[in-house]
Amino acid sequence: MKQPLAYIHPAAKIDPSVVIDPFVTIDQNVEIGEGTRIGSNVTILEGARIGKNCNIFPGAVIGAIPQDLKFRGEETTAIIGDNTTIRECVTVNRGTAAKGKTIVGSNCLIMAYSHVAHDCIVGDNVIISNASQLAGEVVVDNFAVIGGGSLIHQFCHIGPHVMLQGGALVNKDIPPYVKAAREPIAYAGVNSIGLRRRNFTNDTIREIQDIYRYLYLSSMNVSDAIERIEAELPATKERDEIILFIRNSKRGIIRGYM
Repeated sequence: MKQPLAYIHPAAKIDPSVVIDPFVTIDQNVEIGEGTRIGSNVTILEGARIGKNCNIFPGAVIGAIPQDLKFRGEETTAIIGDNTTIRECVTVNRGTAAKGKTIVGSNCLIMAYSHVAHDCIVGDNVIISNASQLAGEVVVDNFAVIGGGSLIHQFCHIGPHVMLQGGALVNKDIPPYVKAAREPIAYAGVNSIGLRRRNFTNDTIREIQDIYRYLYLSSMNVSDAIERIEAELPATKERDEIILFIRNSKRGIIRGYM
């Protein structure tokens, strides 16, 4: 259903089942999948790719050009996966030449007034709570939860299954499976409740806790802790994922308890 009070560019590719409320603006070079609903006063600009069964609430802006002075008008995209909810006044900018696209995955909830900047990659099943701001080229992995009002510095990487406190100022990478809290941001334990909700076994959670005891609760530096973990703890998918994350970290990981 398309409202006559909406402006839809004739070149936009929109599935016939999409519901479009009044005062929506949809630009050229836009694609919207079946079953999606676009609320009133939403603006969807050139380069937006929106999946199936999404729900975009009033006032959101998808696909605006990046707030990056290096942007030179190159053709880039902003991609929203399937079954994702974009709440009121969320902004998702399209990419730059750096990566060419901004991605928000499937089954995500992006709450009101949040911002996803150019070239961010947000995984599947991610929750970004109200008024959180992701700077350019931030990566948020699957099942992460970002507390309300958080500010994420450009190029930071937030690992899978992370729980981040509200109002956090994040300027370092946050490794997988942990809670991050306090000011300045620091390790606050393993996200055991979240992992149990996602059917991680107690044995697996204990193995993850053992890994982080080496990293954060010993007197070793990160390099020495990694060597000890590899030498003394059994190889598992979770162990290898944590080690690879830390080794690939460009900004360094958050600190431990003070």
